[in-house]
Amino acid sequence: MDRRTFLKTMPALTMLAGTASSFAQDTGAASGSPTQDLQPITLVPPQKDGGKSVLATLQERRTIRNISEEKLPPQVLSNLLWAAFGVNREMASFGKSGRTAASASNSQEIDLYVAMPEGVYLYEAGPHRLTPVVAGDFRARSGRGAAAKAPVNIFYVVDLARYVLAGNPDRNISDPEVQKSYYYCATGLIAANVFLFAASQGLAAWFHNCDKQNTASQFKLRPEQRVLFAQTVGYPA
Repeated sequence: MDRRTFLKTMPALTMLAGTASSFAQDTGAASGSPTQDLQPITLVPPQKDGGKSVLATLQERRTIRNISEEKLPPQVLSNLLWAAFGVNREMASFGKSGRTAASASNSQEIDLYVAMPEGVYLYEAGPHRLTPVVAGDFRARSGRGAAAKAPVNIFYVVDLARYVLAGNPDRNISDPEVQKSYYYCATGLIAANVFLFAASQGLAAWFHNCDKQNTASQFKLRPEQRVLFAQTVGYPA
């Protein structure tokens, strides 16, 4: 390439370099990094008493979208996740433990992916712990405004592989439309628990849609898993 051709090409090369750099900046923060940057979080035992009465909590239940960035203490985070979908009895139907929210045939098909400033964790109800999924701040995948900066965003993810077909007395458990009605109902029951816990403890909670497509790829979900909704929790701003 002679000098004249090189000089004519320079503006285009500069533009491409600038675009690539801008793209890298836009996607880099959301791309995450390996989970070795995170450690599993063993949650403190949940407190299973206290708070307002059921009737007083129902009176206080509401959506609050103005949420502070203030971090939730470990005990509050533990209580929140247990209230949402924790184990409340060792043995229930179909040979599984019982949970704080019901599910069809006790399928327990909803997983809670918890996005916090440092990364995303999967809530494991049995050992009551958070297992790292991906490092990085993905809270903005749940929504804009306060959701992107709130201390906790819970992503509701269904795992269709949890619907056990063989030997299940529910003849319609294999029907995709029936499954859809089941996992939407299960999500609503868990989200209601979160709302009631928040109302009981003076927290803010907001249930909303989310970026399903990007969240699924960045959380490294399997084809049988689908992102449904998100719920933001924190202190009122």
